[in-house]
Amino acid sequence: MDGRGGQAADRRARAAAGAGVRKRHGRHYTPVRLAEFLAERLLEHVVPHGQLRILDPACGDGELLLAVHRAAARRFPGIPLRLSGYDLDPAAIEVARARSAGLRADWRVGDFLCAATELEDCSFDAVITNPPYVRTQQLGAATARILSIRFGLRGRIDLTHPFVASVPRLLRPGGVLGLLCANRFLTTKAGVNLRALLRAELTPVELYDLGDTKLFEAAVLPAVTVAVRGALRAPCRYVSAYEIAGGEPDSGVDLFTALATARDCSVRHDGRHITIEAGTLDPGRAVSHRIADARDHRADGDEESAVMRAAPDPATPWRMSRPEVDAWLRRVQAGTWRTFGEVARIRVGIKTTADRVFISDRWEQLLPRPEPELLFDLLTHHDLEPWRITRPRPTRVLYPYDVSRPRRTPVDLAEYPGAAAYLAEHKDTLAARDYVVAGGREWFEIWVPQRPDLWRHPKLVFPDISVAPRFALDRSGAIVNGDCYWISVPDIGSEMLAYLLMGVANSALGLRFYDAVCGNRLYAGRRRWITQYVARLPVPDPSTAAAVALAAWVCACVDDGVDPDRQLLDEHVHAAFGVQGVP
Repeated sequence: MDGRGGQAADRRARAAAGAGVRKRHGRHYTPVRLAEFLAERLLEHVVPHGQLRILDPACGDGELLLAVHRAAARRFPGIPLRLSGYDLDPAAIEVARARSAGLRADWRVGDFLCAATELEDCSFDAVITNPPYVRTQQLGAATARILSIRFGLRGRIDLTHPFVASVPRLLRPGGVLGLLCANRFLTTKAGVNLRALLRAELTPVELYDLGDTKLFEAAVLPAVTVAVRGALRAPCRYVSAYEIAGGEPDSGVDLFTALATARDCSVRHDGRHITIEAGTLDPGRAVSHRIADARDHRADGDEESAVMRAAPDPATPWRMSRPEVDAWLRRVQAGTWRTFGEVARIRVGIKTTADRVFISDRWEQLLPRPEPELLFDLLTHHDLEPWRITRPRPTRVLYPYDVSRPRRTPVDLAEYPGAAAYLAEHKDTLAARDYVVAGGREWFEIWVPQRPDLWRHPKLVFPDISVAPRFALDRSGAIVNGDCYWISVPDIGSEMLAYLLMGVANSALGLRFYDAVCGNRLYAGRRRWITQYVARLPVPDPSTAAAVALAAWVCACVDDGVDPDRQLLDEHVHAAFGVQGVP
């Protein structure tokens, strides 16, 4: 890419510091054209009052503030502009100073989160920022705890959260925040803090999920949020951009022009086909509450207002609202009995935190060799197709637990001399996992063993990450690896109900519901099938004739080793919910 693209921006970051420092401090400098886009969208909502005071609390080499300066000179000619930038990196600040020669700019080396306490309330008309993305585990537990207490944050945080928490006090009423950060805050549990912050003293007015547009050299899926300090009634524009395979674009404009236009289209960007979808922001309420509200008000014809009436719940992912999709969701919800999460507990697979010790497909070649009683077949994402288990490799896990007990009970290694000798050879590696011993475990245990007594029962298994749903029924008694999730049939209640869940999950309706309600997409169309999303998938009333027919048909196909016909599957699922097709 040229100097206006993502690779050039990351080259600027590398020039300022090494790759290790860049990762540790979360530096991903903003590409020029993206900086210009954010500056233009920010200024769309700024109303000057004599002069414009603009802050970037993590300014790097000054790209965002310089983009604001250029855009403001065009939009507000003659209006004085004062730029303020903070950054921990002295070299980056020196570059910013050199680039802004002749401008009214104040560049400071320092920790903005400390300096912010000394800044006056309402000091700025706008804040534009691409804050460092540093996860909790990189911050350290003590630092994360201090930031959580200071800024009133809960759960897992990264540095984006305290940076945004500092903004409302510094903005004048009606002031504007332009935020560039990872898009994961839109849908993940870890994004609850940020979603709550952006709807407390701020009101989002524009949101752009830039998905897998690859605007950065690093594997960052970015989002742009523009929010105003104060309460506004107008809906928030929501635009998404994701790559699609094949086809030709239907628009000749560039990506950023298409985003600003906020109309459905597809464009060519950096040699890739990108589709643009536009709607408004639905800040989210729990699906089960939506169902209850819709049913409570169905009789008086107030179904839609019932769905939208309750206050947004920051724990619920944000989604794009589009009239056709919303109407379809209401019909699906009207035909929903429960959600997957209400039917049964959804568990992640085991996490050994020492896979090279515990997992192998060559146990027969090893000496000393653990006893066969402690070696169990292991299902990984490689083994799963829709409906069935394939197991291309005989991968097994050393599982040092009593599988007859519901709770974690380590075996007595004295009774298993082969396993004891094998584990002893790796004791340095295993004992180095301080958190295992600190958690009251034996040094040879795995970190997340799950429920040992449930492995022998049938279970639905599906991979954490896949393009399309791959829910399969396992009856082998295998253990499930941490790159997959599983639902025990005893928790579900019956195998026929399990077949019903599998049919819904693998259908076009299940996939469309996921995209409309959960919306978590990665690169190349891949999706995350984790507990918080799968728990929201709908289940039709299993007592209806259509649901009984769906479950029986899926059962017959799977038991006969035949993949269900896609068209017939979708027809059965639509009938079970009482809907026609998907939007």
